[in-house]
Amino acid sequence: MSKPIASLSKTKQILEEFDRGANKTFGQNFIIDPSVVDKISDLAQVDQNTAVMEIGPGLGGLTEYLCYKAKKVISIEIDEHMIEILKKTVGHFENLEVIHQDFLRFDSTTWITQQKAAGLAVAVCANLPYYITTPILFQLFESPVLPDSITVMMQKEVALRFSAKPSTKDYNALSVIVQYLFNVQLVLNVPKQVFLPMPKVDSAVIRFTPKNKQEIKNQDQFFKLIKACFKQRRKTLSNNLTEYLKDRNHAVEALNQSFIDPARRAETCDLSDFVRLYEVLYENEGLRKN
Repeated sequence: MSKPIASLSKTKQILEEFDRGANKTFGQNFIIDPSVVDKISDLAQVDQNTAVMEIGPGLGGLTEYLCYKAKKVISIEIDEHMIEILKKTVGHFENLEVIHQDFLRFDSTTWITQQKAAGLAVAVCANLPYYITTPILFQLFESPVLPDSITVMMQKEVALRFSAKPSTKDYNALSVIVQYLFNVQLVLNVPKQVFLPMPKVDSAVIRFTPKNKQEIKNQDQFFKLIKACFKQRRKTLSNNLTEYLKDRNHAVEALNQSFIDPARRAETCDLSDFVRLYEVLYENEGLRKN
């Protein structure tokens, strides 16, 4: 391999050659440590039986390592100027397809379905723009066909929310919902010093793998319940649930039947607590909220 794209000297050379800098509109920060992109591609567990979807390839620093390791890579880039750079930096890879499109408008479900039909494992691997991390992830999470894994770098503060445990300051409704759908692991901390330009905050890499069994039939209703329980964080469950059900007696009864102290706060409850509460509420017609 020649000098990696994700090195300080190579990154500066590319930006000077194309008279470019990072586009703040698209949240661009380029990794300038090859060991970081190598580690991320390893954590994604990419091999010659894997089709990889990369979102926001930038200069192609991570793309380069993914192309060496994967069967095929599709990289979706919104910035038309980066498309020209990618032709120069990674255009020689025969297993790479670069798409100029906003990922939020990309039909990821069809692409994932096609790769699985071809017998390939599907991995999403990306250094996500901070400003649009959650919308990108939820487009993937809500797809009827999920990838086999999602390994992405994001702002560390957001990563901590996704992976947070009960009774911690980062634990919220998002933590519960995502951990219901996926096994979530924070697999790598990435200091801000490995980016150009250097952001104000550190980053982290999270790996999501779908859970096989989903025990809730009406996920939308379950997620609404979780959000209602966390609506006002410092309020007790009985207060938040009363507002949701419009009936304090029903709220307290549901919590008691779920073996949850009504005086507890949502942040102290784990996933199994919310599952029990949902089952009590939606198996008992007298407690159901219309």
